[in-house]
Amino acid sequence: MFTRAITRRPSVEMVDGITSQDLGKPIFDLALEQHAAYVGALEKLGLEVTVLDAEPGYPDCCFVEDTAVVCKDFALIAPLGAPTRQGEQVTIEPVLARYKTIEHVQPPALFEGGDVLQVENTFYIGITERTNKAGTDAFAGIVGKYGYDCKAIECGPSLHFKTDVNYIGNNTVLVSPFFAESPDLAHFNRIVVEDDEAYARNCLYINGTVIVPAGFPNTLAKVKATGVPVIELDMSEYRKLDGGLTCLSLRF
Repeated sequence: MFTRAITRRPSVEMVDGITSQDLGKPIFDLALEQHAAYVGALEKLGLEVTVLDAEPGYPDCCFVEDTAVVCKDFALIAPLGAPTRQGEQVTIEPVLARYKTIEHVQPPALFEGGDVLQVENTFYIGITERTNKAGTDAFAGIVGKYGYDCKAIECGPSLHFKTDVNYIGNNTVLVSPFFAESPDLAHFNRIVVEDDEAYARNCLYINGTVIVPAGFPNTLAKVKATGVPVIELDMSEYRKLDGGLTCLSLRF
């Protein structure tokens, strides 16, 4: 069960955030409204939410998931693979230190939290443009000290591992076609989300409920068919920056 979350308000500079898409510039006022609704959903699901102010100079600062991996035993601060984002983790660390033992990975080992999926006592970490092999090796060494398993997985062209794979409870994951037959995920029930609803693969499982981005009816129906309660949220302005539901918080 999660009891806490850390989020960060979007910056007015988000219009200059990193993106691989041509969906237009985010509308800042709407992004603020959507962020407030996101925080409200977390609170509705029983989490005490810390909302940090935006960080000047960091257009992508609202995507706090990338700055650390947090579990019941520790918080592992990420060195971040995107050069323009390196430094965001500095102000996250003292907040997490209120609650957790802090661990670090040092460059040239690099990883981002968006490449890390925890299911029970196993961490699945994707090797991507943001997370290198040195990063997965260093990550495995640290989590191993606490008794966790770690499985490094080569990813396809997507930004992060959790762009393609997300856990929604009941031993079930949403996956892209790239991971439909992956032997690394063979022990899960896999629901393939096709590329026309690719953004909806990034659902967020919180305390028995799945938060789903609005506007993707096929994925919504598949998630509902598993029997879990569902909350829909409009995430249009974060989608413009390749940011999903998991990206906007650290849960623990």
